[in-house]
Amino acid sequence: MKNIYTVSLLSLGVIVWLIGSSWISPINPPTKKSVYNRPNSTGHFLYVATPGIRNYLGYGGHGIVVFDIDNDHKFVKRIPTQGLKSDGTPSNVKGVAVSQQLNSIYVSTLEALQRIDLRTEQVIWEKPYEGGCDRMSISPDGMTMYLPSLEKDFWRVINCETGDIITEIKVHSRAHNTIYGFSGSYAYMADIGSPLLYMADTRTHTITRKVGPFSAGVRPFTINSDESLAFVTVNELLGFEVGDLKTGEKLASIQVLGWDKGPVRRHGNPSHGIGLTPDEKEVWVCDGHNMRLHVFSAEAPYQQLTTIALDDMPGWVTFSMDGQYAYPSSGEVIETRTRKIITLLQDDNYNTVSSEKMVEIFMQDGQVVKAGDQFGLGRAQLAVE
Repeated sequence: MKNIYTVSLLSLGVIVWLIGSSWISPINPPTKKSVYNRPNSTGHFLYVATPGIRNYLGYGGHGIVVFDIDNDHKFVKRIPTQGLKSDGTPSNVKGVAVSQQLNSIYVSTLEALQRIDLRTEQVIWEKPYEGGCDRMSISPDGMTMYLPSLEKDFWRVINCETGDIITEIKVHSRAHNTIYGFSGSYAYMADIGSPLLYMADTRTHTITRKVGPFSAGVRPFTINSDESLAFVTVNELLGFEVGDLKTGEKLASIQVLGWDKGPVRRHGNPSHGIGLTPDEKEVWVCDGHNMRLHVFSAEAPYQQLTTIALDDMPGWVTFSMDGQYAYPSSGEVIETRTRKIITLLQDDNYNTVSSEKMVEIFMQDGQVVKAGDQFGLGRAQLAVE
């Protein structure tokens, strides 16, 4: 009997020790806020600016919400931002871009532009601009920004370090989306009120070429890495069109087959959002009415390949630089190879984060090592990143 009691007491002690040890998960697991303690984490992150769908705080609140791409896109932290309207409420975020050289992330709102230091996560400056701000793009050397007015007839060229205006470029009537080419030689400007895509020589900041005309006003667009082709969405078309950036000619108009065009809740056109996979083999096009992404071959005749159902209306799509993940603005993370939704972006309150303004950043001790782009740009002709 003595041996039996000894074994029983020994077993009880082991159980008590196990309960107190890390072998058994705690009853109340740590919240998402405790996943990362250091504000300047080293790693591979997705920075999502919110409110990135109009000023709707229900899609992720206010600030920059950071996710760990290599850890199942788990929530890391929320970086406070400014960007408030005159009544003190958060304004619509219109764009996001990164200067690796200045170690800064920029967030534009309807009224102003913020520069935020990525090491300290403090706002360095916020500047309002007469005529407002829209979706900007930064030069490869990180020092110059093309900043559209808020659907006025001009773009501003901005010094990224100071926010000072270098010059203005008159275009047509409704400045909107902007891409600074990887070569650094051209900036591409889409004016909603025009069926043309405008190209500016970045040495002189003057328009030197117009691509099109396309079938209607140009909405979101993307380009390939050697800056020879543009894939554009246009008003009234469920699908996309293709333009030759070297000759200025429109090459093709592709309609989504098998799906009806219908009313959309935002943006006013059926396909608002388009991305080119980094390997430049596929074009992914948003369908707001049917809440889907349609996938096409990126080579003529642009065969329609498949469709992916989403939980909400997509108004944008971009990709990780390696092409592994697609990020529609509806909050899903899609594995591009299998077309499968693998997770949803969720914030510190376990709410789905939906935004049309996000960018991938690799960080090392608070310093940007490399960064992606808010647009789904082709990268096939670039040097190994």
